Amino acid sequence: MDEIIKEYKEHRKKIIAFRYVDWLINWDQKTQAPKKSGKFRAEQVEVLSEMYFDLRKDSKFLNNIDYLKENLNKINDEDLKKDILKIDKELRVIRSVPINEYIDYQVVLAESTKVWQEARDQNDFEIFVPALEKIVDYHKRRIKYIGSSDLQGYDVLLDEYEEGKDTKFYDDFFNNLKEELVPFVALITKGKKTNYNRKLTTREYPIYKQKEISKYFIDQFAFDLKRGAIRDTVHPFTSGISSTDIRITVDYEINNFTTSITSIMHEMGHAIYDQNNDPKYNGTFLFGSPTYGLHEAQARFYENMIGRSFAFWKRHYPKLEEVFPKQLAGINSLEYYRFINHAKRSKIRTEADELTYPLHIMVRYEIEKELFEDKLKVRDIPKRWRTLMANYVGVRPKDDLEGPLQDIHWALGSFGYFPVYALANAYAVQIYNAMNRDLNVESVIENENIYLINDWLKVKINRFGASKSAEELLIEATGEAFNPKYYIDYLKNKFTMLKNLEDLKK
Repeated sequence: MDEIIKEYKEHRKKIIAFRYVDWLINWDQKTQAPKKSGKFRAEQVEVLSEMYFDLRKDSKFLNNIDYLKENLNKINDEDLKKDILKIDKELRVIRSVPINEYIDYQVVLAESTKVWQEARDQNDFEIFVPALEKIVDYHKRRIKYIGSSDLQGYDVLLDEYEEGKDTKFYDDFFNNLKEELVPFVALITKGKKTNYNRKLTTREYPIYKQKEISKYFIDQFAFDLKRGAIRDTVHPFTSGISSTDIRITVDYEINNFTTSITSIMHEMGHAIYDQNNDPKYNGTFLFGSPTYGLHEAQARFYENMIGRSFAFWKRHYPKLEEVFPKQLAGINSLEYYRFINHAKRSKIRTEADELTYPLHIMVRYEIEKELFEDKLKVRDIPKRWRTLMANYVGVRPKDDLEGPLQDIHWALGSFGYFPVYALANAYAVQIYNAMNRDLNVESVIENENIYLINDWLKVKINRFGASKSAEELLIEATGEAFNPKYYIDYLKNKFTMLKNLEDLKK
């Protein structure tokens, strides 16, 4: 047994090393690599990808995993047990899907984003249909290969992004949102007109000054730059492979400085989660978070519960006025607060406000579910999209750019991912509610003690990495299983209050 465990850990080191190299290459590509470096880099990535595939397909390693799984009761290290089970699940595709189908799919993915971009350029979903049909068909076959008596159909894909969650769970969750939020959104956004100061979106906010604001917030949120870094990119993201090296990126728009602010807060939520991992999980498969949803929940917590709160801007708005005195002249903190929480019937998910956002996710969830239940054909997605958007958000896209071509996820093969975005927001509110029992969160925010929030999340959730399930961590941190009522009540209370503020202004 000891020798098998030793071999398992030695092979794990090699896999982690390859992941580290892949991570560095991707980080470099998306932040600072020269424009003409792509061809040579792609050649090296192809070689490394083949080596990485062989490393995970190694028969001795897979046999060792099987042996350790059969003898879990003889292993005293609970973390090691979880580590073995986690990588075993990740390797289902390599074990089960025929190699020729796997390679063919990688070829499809290599071209799909280009086809998606071409379809976007021409505003024509039909161009994307053949590639998307191949992606969907592959996933239908893959489901059959890796499914089980307990997990079948679309549930297989949902489980990959949020373990333990299936269509029954999401149907219940989204039905709650449908019943409670759809009529509420219609009421709140009825006859809605822009009633904030146009200076906030029409004046120029120099990028170098926006970077000054970003540095200020990094200090306020106690993101450790000795174990992290920040760079510019077009599409913001956070990445890292150990608690000692977590990197975030930010996008800056000269006429919309709030984009970089919400982006930096969101990404710091991700980054602080990973920096708060117990260092013992560095170099193991348990580094990070047990699910995408719990990780995204912390990012949403920082972005929304902190970054869109009046308590935060009551304290920190003077810093914005100091950096942008001319641009923000005549605009007070209350007006800015109302601006960043402005609810409207947006057609674009990434531009949606906190209230309408989950309704955008409902549209995508129902389409994905219908695709994998063979109730919807790929080429009919735009028509179905328009109907669902009209039913839930109250707007109908005028073209494919405002419809199914707005997101890149399906071109990347990421089916089952979208529902996590809505679930993460609900997780965040439940966590916020529990935190408020231990801390006066608004007082902590207003008094610049956000480190207390970091510490609470570290003790209750972050330090465990992926050694516990999301469900276990949620119950331990909040005292109860998932309850969407907190999320619904939070949105109704917040946006009713905001509407009352707007009515008073009139």
